[in-house]
Amino acid sequence: MRYLLLRLKRFCGFITGLVFFLSGIVKLMDPVGAGLVMKGYYDFLNLSFLAFSSKAMGVAFALAETLVGVALITGVWRKITAKIAIIMQGFFTFLTLLLVIFNPQMDCGCFGEAIHLTHWQTFIKNIILLALLLTYYIPRKHLGETKKKKYVSFALVTVSVIAFTGYSLKYIPLVDFTAYKPGAELQAGASVDADDIYESIFTYEKDGVTEEFSLGHLPDSTWTFISVDTKLKEGHDDALAELSFYDPATEEYMDTLAIHGKVMIVSVYDTDMSARRWKKTENFVSNAEAAGFDTLILCADTTGIPQTLEAKVYISDYKTLISMNRSNAGVTYFYNGQLIRKWAAASTPSAEELYRIAESDATEVFIEHESKGSLVFQGFLLYVSAIMLLL
Repeated sequence: MRYLLLRLKRFCGFITGLVFFLSGIVKLMDPVGAGLVMKGYYDFLNLSFLAFSSKAMGVAFALAETLVGVALITGVWRKITAKIAIIMQGFFTFLTLLLVIFNPQMDCGCFGEAIHLTHWQTFIKNIILLALLLTYYIPRKHLGETKKKKYVSFALVTVSVIAFTGYSLKYIPLVDFTAYKPGAELQAGASVDADDIYESIFTYEKDGVTEEFSLGHLPDSTWTFISVDTKLKEGHDDALAELSFYDPATEEYMDTLAIHGKVMIVSVYDTDMSARRWKKTENFVSNAEAAGFDTLILCADTTGIPQTLEAKVYISDYKTLISMNRSNAGVTYFYNGQLIRKWAAASTPSAEELYRIAESDATEVFIEHESKGSLVFQGFLLYVSAIMLLL
């Protein structure tokens, strides 16, 4: 009987640990998004004066959530870990109860952009997790002992998660769950009927077998690309990425500039950048235009833009810009209105790479890079899972 009780408690701890880990890691993959979620909670709780700390607190909460999940899965420091997890889950449950009562127009952000839940769904989820944690902890004398190697497992995964966080803070998310993910069709300021929406179908071959894949579900590199075909689809409004911007000098909307030909867009949602960053942006625009791209700098406002900046600047919505590219002054490549690829400000393409991209077929550029981030993220998850479960 005691053995069965121990198995049940371990199972409850593992399930809650898995949810904590996945919830935290998808937010760590997108620190800017985690900051936006935290800002939403600040606004809801009338703590807007703390907005400056949104990103830091969002990452801190996500990191704590992830590491508590790792501790629950590996079973280290069972009693103190269970207490911390119960306190955190109790706080989350209370917070989502407030969301249910007041029903603000915001997302809970439990799983970042990956999964969106209603307030009631989030509250029920939190109640279930809290019940599992209480089952895991009570009575605490039956938690059992931890194998010494599990502390090594916890340490290795912790180092890996911190390294993953550092990467995410510098670059754009490995997997994009926003409406502006690679492959999205850009509808610049236009309202498009479902009958006018198309999707690209990619044909691949492997071991003599030919299969069709959609943009969001391309196969790995072991498959050979054959062709691409565009087909009509209906009822897929979530694939649309809206973009509207205007010329501050004339106050005329210039949306159509983004949907024809090869366009590189530099999105600056925070214009308070150093002179060096602005100079780098200006150099990129010069290199991109020399390579044959139409290049646009879209800013959230006109304040902070250097008067010496020679490149043309347009104004767009802050939310749109931060959704289109999580990196401030990051670059997004569109070809005839289709989002092909993104770069963080720290990794914008060089002049040589811009010429190579300009000469390459846009579909090939998309295929070359679209699945890499997803494969890297999957590899990371497999790596940490193997350490937690097998070591």
